[in-house]
Amino acid sequence: MAPVLPGSDGRLLQHRSFVAFWLARTSSSFGFQMLSIIVGWQIYSQTQSAFWLGMIGLVQFIPSLTLALPAGHIADQFDRRRVVLLAQVLEWLAIAALAWLTWQGDASVWVILSLIFVISCAKTIESPSMVSMLPALVPLSILPRATAANAVSGQAAQIVGPALGGFLYAAGADVVYSVTAGLYLVSLLLVMTLRYEQAQPPRAPATLSSLFAGVGFIRNRPDVLGVISLDLFAVLLGGATALLPIFAHDVLHTGPFGLGLLRSAPAVGALLVGFWLSHRALTRNVGMIMFMCVAGFGVATLVFAFSSWMWLSLLALFALGGFDMVSMVIRGSLVQLDTPDEMRGRVNAVNSIFINTSNQLGEFESGMLAAWLGAVPAAAIGGVGTLIVVALWMKWFPGLRHRQRLESEMG
Repeated sequence: MAPVLPGSDGRLLQHRSFVAFWLARTSSSFGFQMLSIIVGWQIYSQTQSAFWLGMIGLVQFIPSLTLALPAGHIADQFDRRRVVLLAQVLEWLAIAALAWLTWQGDASVWVILSLIFVISCAKTIESPSMVSMLPALVPLSILPRATAANAVSGQAAQIVGPALGGFLYAAGADVVYSVTAGLYLVSLLLVMTLRYEQAQPPRAPATLSSLFAGVGFIRNRPDVLGVISLDLFAVLLGGATALLPIFAHDVLHTGPFGLGLLRSAPAVGALLVGFWLSHRALTRNVGMIMFMCVAGFGVATLVFAFSSWMWLSLLALFALGGFDMVSMVIRGSLVQLDTPDEMRGRVNAVNSIFINTSNQLGEFESGMLAAWLGAVPAAAIGGVGTLIVVALWMKWFPGLRHRQRLESEMG
């Protein structure tokens, strides 16, 4: 059955490579969300330690920081489809190893973290090529709708994937890893079928200056720099989701399935807001809308930190995801369409540094702070820190604060 895409009148579905791309992203996203929920639960079950939960973020942060710029350069120098294929093969092998070692009873904390490090390296290499490949699969006139459809599928995976992973955990972590490996295999096979519809530009010679061209591109656009740096620090400080295994186990007294529901709640909020934004353009007060939504993200983090009721915690995480989606849509609109194709990989690589490092370093920071002060104070400090960052960025980026529209100010 063909995917039902938001706002689609059938034109997107006429592009077979986009449909294959959409299904591949959905399949691998489902697998990655299942992987994320089980790794956290498995490590916390073995260690009962916030420190080791933070280490999950650290082993993902290191590749994101060190490999992102080379990955963007690779995306602009080589066939992006082949780069994605090679990276996903490596991810699939590491996930299969996790399934086998868990089944054998040999999956120690260090083994799990080492394989997550391998997966993170491959995913960092894959990401700029995968994102930059999308404009070649559809006409540019429908690229915004293709981007929205892609974002919605990712949010759907974040909703169902954690809950499904938590449910399957009853059969064993090895079962969840095996299902995840199967989903990655499906993604691999679909990526192999992709064919470009748009002609690819000639590749510029590789130089040291071209490696850092994406950095210069963003640095010369204050509004873009303000948007993505705000997102980085807000998520860095508001990384309460890294502490969900602790809140589920020690505060809310629920099991793996409850943890899956908690992990899914932000994606439910993000998905609903994403559908709304796909049918209603942001046409006024874009800057203030973004700042208020990031502030809402901080308030929702505070509510979650002090909640001892499952329903209130789910509601706070739901709101957190909805507020975060607004920032994601604004950032994506500014970056993707405003970047020439020949350097899209490098710009998307820099953007991914902001996105991935904020999530992963935020997990590490939250884990370390929770190990020192406890989970509730750590999450509360993150919420307060997010509100402080919003106030500072409104002062430091006045042009972004006064920005009215997205489309008219792209140039």
